[in-house]
Amino acid sequence: MNAPNDRDSVLARFKEGPALLERTLAGLHDADLDTPPSRGGWTIRQIVHHIVDGDDLWKACIKAALGNEQGEFTLEWYWALPQEVWATRWSYAHRSLDVSLALLKATRDHVLQLLAQVPDGWCRSVGLRKPNGETERMPVGAVVEMQADHLVHHVNRILAIRREIGGA
Repeated sequence: MNAPNDRDSVLARFKEGPALLERTLAGLHDADLDTPPSRGGWTIRQIVHHIVDGDDLWKACIKAALGNEQGEFTLEWYWALPQEVWATRWSYAHRSLDVSLALLKATRDHVLQLLAQVPDGWCRSVGLRKPNGETERMPVGAVVEMQADHLVHHVNRILAIRREIGGA
């Protein structure tokens, strides 16, 4: 896997993510955040916590790649259980969004600051141990792009839920 060539574009989307998410949530009340979609799936509150936890987990991969390219990163402990289990264990349905939104902004600012200080950081990589046991090189740029896209994907899901519940 290679780091994306459009570094500036990816970094801009990554940086914009927290503000995009906050704009998407503007005007929603707790009842809106906790209304389950008619076709099933997570509530808006649960989706937000999932986005933030993803960024927080993958930040460790970025730091591993920046610090020790010979190292290996795995989320085997996380991948061993279904997402729904983590949502329950980490209380996605009951936690306030304030702390998670602040963590998302802090995590992204932290990664952006690191990348500004490590000139070749975009292309540095670490061995990612996948659930099937194989290892592949995971460049920092690919992780940043993945997290930028992950947030946008879930923002679109939140917007669909908002339209459904009349909170758009």
